[in-house]
Amino acid sequence: MSAHHLIVGGQRSGKSRQAEALALRWPGRVTVVATALAADDEMRARIAHHRAARPAHFSTVEAPLALTAALRELDEAGRLVVVDCLTLWLVNWLMPMTGEPNLAGWADERAALLALLPRLQSRVVFVSNEVGWGVSPLGREARAYVDELGRLNQDIARRCGQLTLMVAGQPW
Repeated sequence: MSAHHLIVGGQRSGKSRQAEALALRWPGRVTVVATALAADDEMRARIAHHRAARPAHFSTVEAPLALTAALRELDEAGRLVVVDCLTLWLVNWLMPMTGEPNLAGWADERAALLALLPRLQSRVVFVSNEVGWGVSPLGREARAYVDELGRLNQDIARRCGQLTLMVAGQPW
């Protein structure tokens, strides 16, 4: 069974805080792979909040699209990598701020990530939203996103040894 860990929950459920708490107990090096893009003032503020709250000894790598390459480059025994988060990583692929989605690129990146996970020496903690519990979105694009994130979360969970559901700031 893999040593990787997937933390899922709704928005503001405490997922990132839980991942950070796990990382603070890690005896080795910790790197956060951030996937967010600062496309507007509100998102810039969210990113700034996460950066300010992050412990100074955590290194950070930004990988809004090339998550697999970042994990491959960071891979070393004893390192913990926190990927925060799969939700925004998928948004960057399927709903880019400029241009059309690169669906072929997404399929290749997704397959590469899933193939890489069992071979990593680093332990990875993934953070992702559970978005499929609400009302089904009216738009085709939003429904496709919800479906794809659900499939991604399931595939990542199958490759992780631990799964935590966050509810109201409490891990389950």
